[in-house]
Amino acid sequence: MTDWSPSIERLRALDNGEWLRVQDTYCGRLLAYANRRTGDLQASEDVVQETLMGAVRGINDFDPTFTFEQYLFGICRNRTIDYLRRRKAQTIQVGEDDSGFPGMESLAHSTDTPSAIVRGRELNTRAKALLGLILREWVEETWEQGEFVRLAVIEALFSGGWRNRDTWKRFELRDETSVAGIKFRAIKRLKQLAAVHESGNDLLRYLALAEEGDTRLLDVDVRDIWRDARLSCPGRHWLARHAAGTLEAGPAGFLVFHLDEMKCPWCQANHDDLTRRDKDAELDVVLERVRESTLRFLGRDSMGERPA
Repeated sequence: MTDWSPSIERLRALDNGEWLRVQDTYCGRLLAYANRRTGDLQASEDVVQETLMGAVRGINDFDPTFTFEQYLFGICRNRTIDYLRRRKAQTIQVGEDDSGFPGMESLAHSTDTPSAIVRGRELNTRAKALLGLILREWVEETWEQGEFVRLAVIEALFSGGWRNRDTWKRFELRDETSVAGIKFRAIKRLKQLAAVHESGNDLLRYLALAEEGDTRLLDVDVRDIWRDARLSCPGRHWLARHAAGTLEAGPAGFLVFHLDEMKCPWCQANHDDLTRRDKDAELDVVLERVRESTLRFLGRDSMGERPA
C-alpha cells in the first residue's frame, strides 16, 4: 500500500476523476476523525461532506507548505469545532481542537516599534519554517536509523511536554541523565542541520537553540510545530502494517506509543479507518452525499466512473 496524494494542478482545474479519487481515498479517515470527536455518526457524515466541499471551494488557496492530507484534516478539524460549538459542548480538547491549524501567534510585543514588529514577525515566520524543516529531517534520519526509542523520547519531550523523570521510567532507560543525553544529542544535530540551511544568516542569531534543561527548544513553540506539521506521523502504509500485525517490534512499539500515549488524532483516524468493520456500507452513504454535492457545485452531469 502506498500513500497517494492528488495532483493539486488537476484539482484546481476541477478534474472530475481526481476529485472523485480524493473522496474515495480520504473519506474514511475523515469520517473516523470526526466520529471520534462528535460521537454521532450522522453529524460526522455532515462534517465530512462539509469538509470535502470546503476543500473543493478552497483548493485555489492550497498552501504547498503542507500536505494535501493536512489540508483536508485542517478543514475537518474546523468543521468539527463548528459542530461542537453549535451543540454547545461542555468541553473541547483545547490542546488539539483549539490550538489552531496551522496558524500560530506572533512573538512581537506591543511596546516594539513598527519596524521592529515587522522584523520580528518576519524572523518568527522564518524561524518556524526552519524549525519545522530541521525537525522533519531529524525525524526522518532517526526513523531510517531504526532508533525508535530515541524518536519516542524526543516526541515525548518536545510534543508531549514530558519531564525527564517520567520519560526515563516509561522507556526503561538507566536514569534521567539518559534522557538528558538523548535530548542533548538531538539538539546538537538540529544545530548542525540549521547551520546547513542558514549558515551565516541572521536567523541563526535570532534562533537560540536551547541548552540542556531549557523548556523551549527555540524562541517559538516546538509543541505546536511538531503537532501541526505532523512531524512524527508515519505513512498510512505503516499504520496498515501495524493494523495487520506484520510490523517489526521497533516501529510497532513507536506506533503504539504514538497512537495510545501521544494520542495523535490524525493517525488515530487513519488507524480507525483501516480497522473499521462494515467500512464499505458506511462510506457508500457518505460518498453518495459528497458526490451529489460536488456535482451541484461543479455544475457537471457526471463525475465519471469510480476508480477501481
